[in-house]
Amino acid sequence: MTCLFCAIAAGEQPAHLVLDEPDVVGFLDTRPLFKGHTLLVPRRHVGTLVDIDTGALGVVMAAAQRVAVALVAALGAQGSFVAMNNVVSQSVPHLHVHVVPRTKGDGLRGFFWPRTRYADEEEARGYAERLAAALPPA
Repeated sequence: MTCLFCAIAAGEQPAHLVLDEPDVVGFLDTRPLFKGHTLLVPRRHVGTLVDIDTGALGVVMAAAQRVAVALVAALGAQGSFVAMNNVVSQSVPHLHVHVVPRTKGDGLRGFFWPRTRYADEEEARGYAERLAAALPPA
C-alpha cells in the first residue's frame, strides 16, 4: 500500500502546499476543521511519534511554529490549535501535525469537531498561497 503523505511529499499526489522544504512538507487538510487547517509531515516516512528521531521532530515542530505565525498573519486567526494523533485516530499512518487556526467563539469544543470543505480548488489554492506568503523565514 502506498502512503498518501509520502506521495504528496514526493509531488506524486496533488495537494495545496503551504510549506515545501527539504525535510518537511505542509499542505492544507482536505477536510479542515477551519479553513487554513494545515498538516505538516516529515518528508521521510515515519509512522508515529515514537518512530521519529528527536532531530527530525524538532524540524517538524519548528515548521508548526512557523505555520502558527502564518495563520495569524495571513488569515487573521487569534491563535492556533496544534495536535498530533498517535496511532488512535491517525487516519494516515504517517506522522503528521495538525495546525488549525482558532478564533475566540469559533465553536471548537472538546474533541468532537465537525469538518468543513473548501468551496472549490481555487479557494483552497488561495488559502495555501496566503499562508505560504506569510511564513516567517526558517
